[in-house]
Amino acid sequence: MVGDTISRLVPLVIAFWSLTLPAYAADPVLLHVNTFPTARSLPFYVAADRGFFARRGLKVVLEFTESSERQRQGLAGGTVDIVHSAVDNAVAMIDVAKADIVIVSGGDSGTNEFYVQDTIKDFAGIRGKAIVVDATNTAYALQAKKILAQHGLRDGADYTLNPAGNGPRRLAALFADKNNAGAILNLPYSLQAAAKGMRSLGRTTDMLGPYQAGGAFVRRAWARDNGATLENYLAAFVEALRWSLDPKNHTEAAAILVDKLKLPQDMADKSLTLMAEPGFGFARDAAFDMAGFKNVLALRAEVEGGAPSDPQRYIDLSYYERAMTLVNK
Repeated sequence: MVGDTISRLVPLVIAFWSLTLPAYAADPVLLHVNTFPTARSLPFYVAADRGFFARRGLKVVLEFTESSERQRQGLAGGTVDIVHSAVDNAVAMIDVAKADIVIVSGGDSGTNEFYVQDTIKDFAGIRGKAIVVDATNTAYALQAKKILAQHGLRDGADYTLNPAGNGPRRLAALFADKNNAGAILNLPYSLQAAAKGMRSLGRTTDMLGPYQAGGAFVRRAWARDNGATLENYLAAFVEALRWSLDPKNHTEAAAILVDKLKLPQDMADKSLTLMAEPGFGFARDAAFDMAGFKNVLALRAEVEGGAPSDPQRYIDLSYYERAMTLVNK
């Protein structure tokens, strides 16, 4: 009788463990994610430290890039799986480098402002000097060229471009040499520039209209081969973004910025507030802004030559849509 009872229980025990073990025993999927070191890195820190990635079965190695050029090289070469950056970089990879890249989510409007040295009162004061940029032919450099053209200044004739790289490098270049008249800066570097007495000539979204700045993009073949992983990654990012912008988490989120970026408390608080501002900071749930993206394509066509392309050439939001189904379960 005892033997019969045990023989009946064994299959049940095995079945129970077969249902429960995979969630604990499976190794997490390793992802290499590359982005710029800004205040908008907050959701990555949150997703890693508070378990959002782990709960989705992911182990994310976060890498901060020196420049968009290095970032694009890493993605094209396969050492990076997912990039978060100004999506104009993806457009350049597709149109110029002929790489098979696809944008899979939105993210933010950039939090960009045009800062200049304290000795410069308006755009006319830039004449004869340099503008510090990341790369000379993508994203915020194109914004700078357009804004300066609106004020009668031509690249190569009235000013030069100094490709210094990411936000910390652009800010350092402004501090090091007054001939570097200005730069488009985002958080927290715009606040750091202001703290040193530099002057904002305005937000780029106020001067140019809505702009799809930060977003996620990947190799198209990688997305096809790793669809479920990409969807879980995007779901975890959105969950971490929601936590980051939830007002009840403000104190903890600001403390993360203080710790990770070594910011003073007031600067961390202000960065967090500005990043939550619609149309300037993060989009709700990192949604893709089609109107802003059409402006990206129009700006690239105007500044670099040619006609704006069909936006659908560059995007596949089906991964994001399935990720949102996971988030909202």
